[in-house]
Amino acid sequence: MNIAVDARELCGKPTGVGRYLSELLTEWRDSADAQRHSWTLYAHETPQLPAGLDMRVEVLPGAGGTAWEQWTLARAIAKTRPDVLFAPGYTAPLTAACPIVLVIHDVSFAAHPEWFSAREGLRRRLVTRAAGLRAARVLTVSEFSKREIVTHLSIPAERIRVTPHGSRLPLIGGPMAERELMVLYVGSIFERRNVETLMEVFLDNVSPQLPDATLEIVGEVRLRDSSRLPDVANEERSDDPDARSVVQLRAYVDERTLEDLYARASVFAFLSDYEGFGLTPLEALARGVAPVVLDTAVSREVYGEAARYVPPGPGLRDTLGDVLLDMLANPAARERVLRHAPAVLSRYDWERTAATTLTVLEEAAGAR
Repeated sequence: MNIAVDARELCGKPTGVGRYLSELLTEWRDSADAQRHSWTLYAHETPQLPAGLDMRVEVLPGAGGTAWEQWTLARAIAKTRPDVLFAPGYTAPLTAACPIVLVIHDVSFAAHPEWFSAREGLRRRLVTRAAGLRAARVLTVSEFSKREIVTHLSIPAERIRVTPHGSRLPLIGGPMAERELMVLYVGSIFERRNVETLMEVFLDNVSPQLPDATLEIVGEVRLRDSSRLPDVANEERSDDPDARSVVQLRAYVDERTLEDLYARASVFAFLSDYEGFGLTPLEALARGVAPVVLDTAVSREVYGEAARYVPPGPGLRDTLGDVLLDMLANPAARERVLRHAPAVLSRYDWERTAATTLTVLEEAAGAR
């Protein structure tokens, strides 16, 4: 069987969908079942591939946007005629000359159009819904997201399969008391993730009581107005001109630096109003960092008892300050969360997710 993969999300500095695809490719690299098939990865520039991956790569020049997808990629698919196309990032060529397995991670653009510009929101709603209705199979990453896809995109539930993200690393790190007074956030910075609120609460409520505490934020700013975050990060809350910065904002760090941050942090904060899954708190949990998350349906589904929950709404700022102070200063509070980590992490396995995804690809191609 010939499997085509839209690998655009592996170009540049992969995050989100790119990391999801990279984990699947890593598992398929080592899977005898996957190696029975022929794979071709399509991208608009040379993608970053997992080490040792022996799959054909076709670079089709272009910008890698909707026009590239609907015209350039569609023409390549028409020429090579694969048995199935795996589209891991919400959309796919509507005229693809083969069955499509499409991954829709969330439908924030439909559930909360106010978070997007009018043009971008409309494009996402139209193309994602059309691709979902065209696809032979639709995959998503949580039961919550499945319900949202049915509600907002009108895709029948029986055509949607839940294949959650995985967890790769076991719990690591020293005793809780040896962790630094560090709060860590990792992930692209969208409107819905309340990163500015996190920064302001940390500076106003946490830093005055724990002067040695720091907040590390790693993520590309994807806000409609991105000018505010650097101002908050650089704002001085001390009369000492030589005082160190207690908030650091970086768009991207390499894997070694990221692992170092995970190894040093005490708390991972992820205050998202809306996610399809929310992978980075799970990755933090696997590294021994206790997550603090908003109390939402998808958070309860994914993290269970292995997180400290903060209720969304008008009281978020006051509650968040108290919770962060408790989690930073009290190792026992973190331990109460982390004792549930093994049971939660055992539910998520990339090998299992990759095997299920491969089965769906085979079913869509008629190979089963």
